Amino acid sequence: MKQALTRQALLKILVIDDHESVLGGTIEVLRKKYVDAEFLTAVTAQEALEQVANMQPDLVVMDLSLPESPGKMARPDIGVKLLRSLMKHHINLNIVVQSAHVRTLVRIRPDIDIHKGGFTVADKSLSSQEMLTRVDWALQGLTHTKDIKGVHAGLEVKPEWLRVLTLAFEEGLTDKAIAERMCVGERMVRHYWSKLQDALDVYPEEGKNMRIQTEMRAREEGLID
Repeated sequence: MKQALTRQALLKILVIDDHESVLGGTIEVLRKKYVDAEFLTAVTAQEALEQVANMQPDLVVMDLSLPESPGKMARPDIGVKLLRSLMKHHINLNIVVQSAHVRTLVRIRPDIDIHKGGFTVADKSLSSQEMLTRVDWALQGLTHTKDIKGVHAGLEVKPEWLRVLTLAFEEGLTDKAIAERMCVGERMVRHYWSKLQDALDVYPEEGKNMRIQTEMRAREEGLID
């Protein structure tokens, strides 16, 4: 017990969320259990990176829908980018993702798999007690990702396939334009589509547009917003 209390007293917890009310509410819940912990906050991805680099927290509790910098729009892909950076440069950092966009984590499954620190997921619909349980697990160095749709269903998606999805459905580019942006041939882009559709179980069906079906399935799996 004495060792646990000492550990608690030394805790530094960084909470990242761009909504001040959520930020304060999360800290209030955490403070009830980790009474002597030092709490840090960040409301943008830029500020979060600075806080982690300067303060070296034991634990990060973060939302995924974040703005890159002050005045920018909050987007889940910004949080995913931040998370990837944190795992790459702080390999032992304990992380709890507390977000309504947890399905987007399927995009960085390989990074999560090799991360050496604790990593748990707490959907914002969870009760305070359940969230605290995920925090405890992360601090123990445990990984709990079963809430990420697709991770345990064997979905494997390569970075180039995600790039094709983004260019096609978020920027509205044709295959020819996608090929130019990716510096590959159109034939390779068609190959990416084929592999992606196979991974998403999208196959030709009479009366259905495969490209639209691919978009629908990709959104369901959290591969695009």
